[in-house]
Amino acid sequence: MAAVFLVTLYEYSPLFYITVVFVCFLVTSGLVLGWFGLGVPVILRNSEETESSTRVLKKRMRQVKNPFGLEIPHPATASVTKGITLTPDCLEDCILTCYWGCSVQKLHEALQKHVYCFRIKTPQALEDALYSEYLYRQQYFIKKNDKEEKYCQLPEDAQVVDFGPVPRSRYPLIALLTLADEEDREIYDIISMVAVIHIPDESYRLSCRILYQYLLLAQGQYHDLKQLFMSANSTAPSSSDTSPAERSTDRSLLEKAGLAEDEPELHEENSKDCVVCQNGTVNWVLLPCRHACLCDGCIKYFQQCPMCRQFVQESFPLCSKKEQDEDESTRI
Repeated sequence: MAAVFLVTLYEYSPLFYITVVFVCFLVTSGLVLGWFGLGVPVILRNSEETESSTRVLKKRMRQVKNPFGLEIPHPATASVTKGITLTPDCLEDCILTCYWGCSVQKLHEALQKHVYCFRIKTPQALEDALYSEYLYRQQYFIKKNDKEEKYCQLPEDAQVVDFGPVPRSRYPLIALLTLADEEDREIYDIISMVAVIHIPDESYRLSCRILYQYLLLAQGQYHDLKQLFMSANSTAPSSSDTSPAERSTDRSLLEKAGLAEDEPELHEENSKDCVVCQNGTVNWVLLPCRHACLCDGCIKYFQQCPMCRQFVQESFPLCSKKEQDEDESTRI
C-alpha cells in the first residue's frame, strides 16, 4: 500500500521529484566536503593575487652558539709529506687534537657511541671510542680568540706517503676541537667538533679540503655542518683559490671517491637581494637543496626552488622579523 502511494505521488507530484534530487545533491556535497575537508582545492587561481594553495612546511630552528671554528689557510701547499697548516678560531679556550690515518669505520662507530653510549667531550673519550685506530696524534692548546696557525705533520719515521687507493679505509687527517675548561662544557650545547680533512698524497692528488664537519651536542646528537648556497656573491673559499680546470678535476675525483654532492652553480650578484623581487633581503633557506635566495615576501609563493627547480620540502628563516627590524634601525 505504501509503495503504491509513493509511486502515485512520484507520478503526479513534481515537487516530490525535485525534493529527491535536492536531497541527493546535499548528500553528495556532504561526502565531497567530508573527504577533502573544508579547504577544497581550487583548480583555477590567479597566482598574482593569492598565495600558493599548498604551504611549505616551516622547519622549527633553534639558535645554538658554536664555539668552534677551523680553517685551512694554505690548502695548495698541504700534502701528507709536507704537512698542513690549520687556523682554529674558538670563543673559549680549546684543545686541538689531530689524528693522522684514522680508521673510517672506527670514526663513524665513535659518532654512534656519542649518541647511545657516552659523550665525546674530551680527546681521551674519542681515543677510547676509536680503540687507538690511528697512526699518529698531535695536540695543541688554543687560547680564546687566538687565530694563530698550527702546523701539523707526520713524523719522518712514520714513512707514510699515501693512504692507498680509493675507497680508503683511513682518513688522512681528523681534527678534533674540544673545550678545555669543564665549566664551559656546561654552558655550550655544542661540546666538540670533528673535522674530516683530505690531504693530497702520491696516489690521490685531490686538493686539500674539509670533507665533513660534525658538531657534537651535549644532549647526545651530532649534526653534519653543511654550506648554504647563497644567491649573492659569496662563493666558497676553495673555489676562489683554484682555476676552473682544477675545480673540474677535483669534482671528477670527488665523484670517483663518492664524496661529491649535487652542488648547483653559485650565481654572483652585486647585492644580497631576493632573486625574485630583487628588493627584499634574502632570509629563507630552502631544503633539501639548501639555497638561500628568497625574502619574507616571496617565500609564500613558491613550492619549487627558483634557483634549481627542486621541490621544497621544508624551509627556515636565517633571522626573525624582530632581528631584521633591529638591524635596519642600527643601520639608520
